Amino acid sequence: MAKPRIAIIVGSNRRDSINRKLARALARLGADKFDAGFLRIDDLPMFNQDLEGNLPEEVLRFKSELAKADGVLIVTPEHDRSIPALLKNAVDWGARPYGKNSWTGKPGFITGTSPGAIGSALAQQHLRSVMVGLGMTLLGGEAYVTFKPDLVDDDGNIGDESTRKFLQGFLDKFASLVVRLSPRDTRSAA
Repeated sequence: MAKPRIAIIVGSNRRDSINRKLARALARLGADKFDAGFLRIDDLPMFNQDLEGNLPEEVLRFKSELAKADGVLIVTPEHDRSIPALLKNAVDWGARPYGKNSWTGKPGFITGTSPGAIGSALAQQHLRSVMVGLGMTLLGGEAYVTFKPDLVDDDGNIGDESTRKFLQGFLDKFASLVVRLSPRDTRSAA
């Protein structure tokens, strides 16, 4: 049977984003459990309720890709002890228009990295609060990752063995959660 489809959203539009590097490494690490696709959010217009009657093409694409995903992996940096504006904008578009919330019922896993000791912990906590409020079913536990130069090696893999095992555990649990909650027949994939 087909592997579950995971939408990966990176909360940074920085060209050399350490969170994008982590997200790519996570996609590689979980490749035996799920098929991952990256959702683009940097082209979404700033949320404006006036646009809900005639959704912009970029928003329609984003919501369509989100709808096709069995689960969502969000990898976020921390901006000023909170969620980056780029990511919050995507969250808002995913929740609107009223009655068409794309997040409801989606299994999710939130992680992120930063050079600081607590690895985007505050942004992750804020995002958890928002996403649970929007109806997502989030994987329990906390995956705060301190970014170090060797976190992701030149081949795009998690470089440190203990960090790789730590993150593999989360990805395995997330894949199992997605399979359990998926309306599709992906149960034999995990």
